[in-house]
Amino acid sequence: MPTSVTDVRSNRNDQIVHAATVLKGSERRQRVFAAIYRGKKKAKTVPDLIKATGYSHVVVLQMGGQLDSQQLVHQTKIDGLTAYEKDRFYAAHKAKILQLAKSQKKIESIPTKVRPRTSGQTVTFKLPRSRIQVTEIGFEDFSEFRKALRVKPGSNHIVSETVFKNGIKRLLADSGTFKDWGGEPNDLFTRARIKGKRRTVAFAFKGPGTKGILTPGKLGKNGDQIQRLFKSPAEAFVVQYHGQIAESVLEQMQSEAMLKSYKDEKRIYFGLINGDATKRLLAAYPSAFGLI
Repeated sequence: MPTSVTDVRSNRNDQIVHAATVLKGSERRQRVFAAIYRGKKKAKTVPDLIKATGYSHVVVLQMGGQLDSQQLVHQTKIDGLTAYEKDRFYAAHKAKILQLAKSQKKIESIPTKVRPRTSGQTVTFKLPRSRIQVTEIGFEDFSEFRKALRVKPGSNHIVSETVFKNGIKRLLADSGTFKDWGGEPNDLFTRARIKGKRRTVAFAFKGPGTKGILTPGKLGKNGDQIQRLFKSPAEAFVVQYHGQIAESVLEQMQSEAMLKSYKDEKRIYFGLINGDATKRLLAAYPSAFGLI
């Protein structure tokens, strides 16, 4: 029996505001959240949610994974199918959460531990770096990759995921050992100079074993690799693929970056290295990738 994902001892309003903030700005997250908590069933399978929302299998997994990573639901299995289980606290307050999620002003009107309200008067606290701060980046923002700006993506070379990862390690002068395993949050955790400053960065690489346009559903066995990537204690997050990357990957990364920025109260950087950028790197640094 899974335990409740909320802490009943913590402030009730903080829990409600957290949930509303996670849902705010995303109709898809709101609809999937509402579908999970609708009715008496304790848990809903992905097929249940596809039928209830009209969303695709990939979108349901994306939204469900985001809700699970923020502890609004508990991901489980029912007859071998991925399912999402209600949390008792959020089930009791689902209507208020969904109402607040539609308005930032309503969220800000709720007193919390960090935004208390005294009786008879309103006290305003200015919290440092309280606003969400995210910045999209590309390979050109890495000082170690700048040479690739001067070449065209004309290389026809396709290298394995391991070869590409090791090449990036060489360019970043990282001598560490990173072994792949099923539950790792990232493929490479290192430091790089991004926009002129040394920052921690987590990479996710997809090699030629993946075919076609890269979508969130192809990232990880359960389509949850982006969520796991953002659990890394990094400032910057990058997904690399040798071909075209769907806009939905960047959209999901932006959502995760916003949530992490809100939680950690700092600027978060995120971006893609698509097929063209990969070819530029291979052409600019052939020795690093074992091409000469």
